[in-house]
Amino acid sequence: MMLKANKYRLYPNEEQKILLEKHFGCVRLVYNLALEAKTLAYNGSKISLSYNDLASQLKDLKNDFDFLKEVNSQSLQSSLRNLDTAYQHFFKHNFGFPSFKSKHSKQSFQCPQNVEVNFSTGNIFLPKFKEPIKAILHRKFKGVVKTVTISKTPTGKYFASVLVENKQEIIPVKKTVTENTTIGIDLGLKHFIIGSDGFKKDNPKYLRESLVKLKWTQKRFSRKEKGSSRSKVWKNRVANQYEKISNQRKDFLHKVSNEITNRYDTICMEDLKVSNMVRNHKLALSISDAGWGMFVGFVKYKCEWRGKNFIQIGTFEASSKTCSDCDFVKHDLTLNDREWTCPCCKVLHDRDENAGKNIKRWGLRDWLNNWRMEHPCKDAEVSPLFLLKNKGKRAVEASKVQNVVLQMAS
Repeated sequence: MMLKANKYRLYPNEEQKILLEKHFGCVRLVYNLALEAKTLAYNGSKISLSYNDLASQLKDLKNDFDFLKEVNSQSLQSSLRNLDTAYQHFFKHNFGFPSFKSKHSKQSFQCPQNVEVNFSTGNIFLPKFKEPIKAILHRKFKGVVKTVTISKTPTGKYFASVLVENKQEIIPVKKTVTENTTIGIDLGLKHFIIGSDGFKKDNPKYLRESLVKLKWTQKRFSRKEKGSSRSKVWKNRVANQYEKISNQRKDFLHKVSNEITNRYDTICMEDLKVSNMVRNHKLALSISDAGWGMFVGFVKYKCEWRGKNFIQIGTFEASSKTCSDCDFVKHDLTLNDREWTCPCCKVLHDRDENAGKNIKRWGLRDWLNNWRMEHPCKDAEVSPLFLLKNKGKRAVEASKVQNVVLQMAS
């Protein structure tokens, strides 16, 4: 069984736009009231309100606000579930504390049931809507529709994200981990990715390239009277600029992640803490523009879909300072040093390529150690990392395997 989401552009008419705005506003109101109730209950009486406690008050809330009856009740319940999930992430995974939703940011609501996607007519049927909404269904899917999330961007565009469950499509079996089909990737600013085998992709720097035009647009917007018609026009232009940059970045990250997951069976990367790295005000703009966190997320789920292996090494591994030939650590290496010569083996290293080689080496080492802990080898068994295939039958030469193991461990 596999869950996949497909995003489609919606083109509602004026009547449907009004009802969509009502859904956005009602869902936002219920979410904010529930967040306030949970916060006050805990601060005042140390009581933690659960989802059931809040959902049971929806009936009384509809009596106080009659307009809540005009929207789908399950969308209101979904907002309470999302709030409960946000609280769990805050306490269990140390995510940010839930904040109040604003009508000036991105709007969305969920429809968990009674949704139909018709590819023949190009429409999506939603509860509480008298007529179906026109959509560009450019990609067909097979399976059962689980949830549909309707969203509106700051530029006024409507989208529907359809989550589909396909029980016939199963997650493929992971590929065999071998050294030849493995790449270690180091993320950088000049080159976006640097592979252990010399594979490189330049960083397009979409935000920095558009910074002059973006600043000019923001300056014109700041000079307009707040709330005037011209202010709304220039506000939309600023939003369009940001949306264009975001779309360019996502398109680039999807293409690179797709190329990598198609070419290699095992991908090794660093577990970077991007939120901590952007605290450096000199590099914050460049790091945010690169989109490292988004790229890692794309690579992860594409590896899962295609049966590829994804390995992450520790955050504080000195991949750039360690010689990939003799393991000498150059502690005084700075960010300005793009090349350095190892004092022990006299090998000239490119900083980023050396990091990629170390990431690959340490990733395979960690994977091998984890595999040995999960599958203790018997006398005649070895790790599948070093299995040799011969006409469909696995033949293992003990002496060669032993030499490779010693070389990897050194």
